[in-house]
Amino acid sequence: MAFNGKYELQSQENLEAFMKAIGFPDDLIQKGKDVKSVTEFVQNGNHFVVTTTSGPRVQRNEFTVGEEAELETMTGEKIKTTVNLVDGKLVANLKGVTSVTEVSGDLLIDVLTLNDIVFKRTSKRI
Repeated sequence: MAFNGKYELQSQENLEAFMKAIGFPDDLIQKGKDVKSVTEFVQNGNHFVVTTTSGPRVQRNEFTVGEEAELETMTGEKIKTTVNLVDGKLVANLKGVTSVTEVSGDLLIDVLTLNDIVFKRTSKRI
């Protein structure tokens, strides 16, 4: 399975502008810059469990492609959405934020877009 594995954050582009746009306070944005997160994907067919550990915070989302699920956002809010598989990428809309996640070789690439702000995280398989 293409997504299975653990990935450690390597780089983030446009973190501050994106975090401000979704309502994060400045002190949390500064802390977030220094945290190296690890994301684990467990994929069984179209069913996914995604666990992201950032410092002391652990976020776990579970979903089946094409079915509505309740997912926790970066702000901790829980929203119902449907994750779809489009050209090998996981695509979801989370309250105006479009999330596109793909695996390219040993890299996990997350692109979150809110209006004209694009936040990109790149993680490497460990």
